[in-house]
Amino acid sequence: MDNLTENAMNPSQIALSTLAPGFTDPVHDTQAVFRTLLDALSRPGTVGVVDNVLPASQATGTHRSRADLAALAALLTLCDYSTPVWLAQPDAALASALRFHTGAPLVDEVHDAAFAYIHDAALLPELEHFSLGAAETPEQSVTLLIRVEALSGGPQVVLSGPGIEHTATISPLGLPEHFWRERASLAPLFPCGIDCYLVCGNTLIGLPRTTHAQVN
Repeated sequence: MDNLTENAMNPSQIALSTLAPGFTDPVHDTQAVFRTLLDALSRPGTVGVVDNVLPASQATGTHRSRADLAALAALLTLCDYSTPVWLAQPDAALASALRFHTGAPLVDEVHDAAFAYIHDAALLPELEHFSLGAAETPEQSVTLLIRVEALSGGPQVVLSGPGIEHTATISPLGLPEHFWRERASLAPLFPCGIDCYLVCGNTLIGLPRTTHAQVN
């Protein structure tokens, strides 16, 4: 048994006292969230809404995860025992929920992650440190979920590319300046690259690697 599988299955790694609840209706809620995530990634710049899929205790409980609802729902939907997850900031409730509800192993190195959650966007590592995939296996690159202060109110960013008829404009608040610069530097590496979701509360915006972004 490899270390990732061992870590995912080891009950001692699951802090039950801080376990965040999962979906109320796992089958239908997972399907609903997946459709929202897919739609957001296929139509960059549109705002997706994740609603009514987690118990009220997730929002008000004593041992709740710090992760915003959209981020937690996305991770519960996308992750399983084969998708290592890296958490940029410690979150015992989120770590326990991922291990318990999805079986996903948590990793210490950013390059090992299939999914990464960055609760504080100001501490986002340089993008080149994440897995970008390979020419033969571009699907093995990381997907980032980055929590921002708001999906509007920041610098205007004009998006173009597949899924956008002409252009779309977004203005997420709280992303570090280096994010857009480093993301642009990865474009020549296509089909390798990084897909991202910007999350805030129960809303999110998808940024696939095929989307060109121009900061105004």
